[in-house]
Amino acid sequence: MRDPGAPRGAGGGAAATIRPAVAADGPRLAALVRSVENFSPAEVACALELVEASAGPPPGCDDYRVLLAEPSAVEPLLGYACYGPTPMTRNTFDLYWIAVSPAARGSGVGRRLHEAVAATVRAAGGRRLRVETSTQESYGATLRFYERCGYREAGRIADFYADGDDLLTLVCAVGP
Repeated sequence: MRDPGAPRGAGGGAAATIRPAVAADGPRLAALVRSVENFSPAEVACALELVEASAGPPPGCDDYRVLLAEPSAVEPLLGYACYGPTPMTRNTFDLYWIAVSPAARGSGVGRRLHEAVAATVRAAGGRRLRVETSTQESYGATLRFYERCGYREAGRIADFYADGDDLLTLVCAVGP
């Protein structure tokens, strides 16, 4: 999970519908993921693999769940979030990816997606969301987004992704 969006811009946060993704959303989700300039080709491939896993085989993979934000069924997606239960835990969920299209950044779409994920996790008995992200300077807006959503640093592994690029683990309480 990397970038909910750095620059502020126009978008349709208030008008967006948040709903679970279905297999037919694949092409629009792929276009959205490819539009995020911070994502490397490997990150795009990984994000798309999780989206695909969430859609099938029927009834879908419960390990990965995808919510998307859209203004309508035919327009480009505004954003999406991929999350799922953390293996071998009782009430922790991972937020794997949250991304907002460049055109919708600053409109509240990322916040609404996060709130929808948190509500779904709470309804499933979850108590916390866990995120892993990079400490690269280009992900500064991402870190600020998570902090505004209530995440706090829970751990760090130095030079995890590359020299000078630490793995940052963040946790947010969403339940009692």
